[in-house]
Amino acid sequence: MREADETTRERIRAALAEEPATPSELAARFDLTPSVALAHVEHVARSAEGNGETVMVAPPACTDCGFDGFDDLLNRPSRCPDCKSEAVAEPRVTIGSE
Repeated sequence: MREADETTRERIRAALAEEPATPSELAARFDLTPSVALAHVEHVARSAEGNGETVMVAPPACTDCGFDGFDDLLNRPSRCPDCKSEAVAEPRVTIGSE
């Protein structure tokens, strides 16, 4: 299938199957906002379950204190609930085969 014939979600799924990415990296690559890219990733994750694929998420983590116990792994938290730092790394998402 040619790239022009693929939907944005299909292109995001293919990109995540190649290498891990953050919502901001996907947004830059596909000319989206990070929140829209994250919405696409959430849909891709739901679709992957029925396709024999596994979506793996490295959770967001505070770069100051190391906290990584965020409730929602596919979230872009603005600050750490532990130390209140705004230095929080985004989650990294990848897709693999089961």
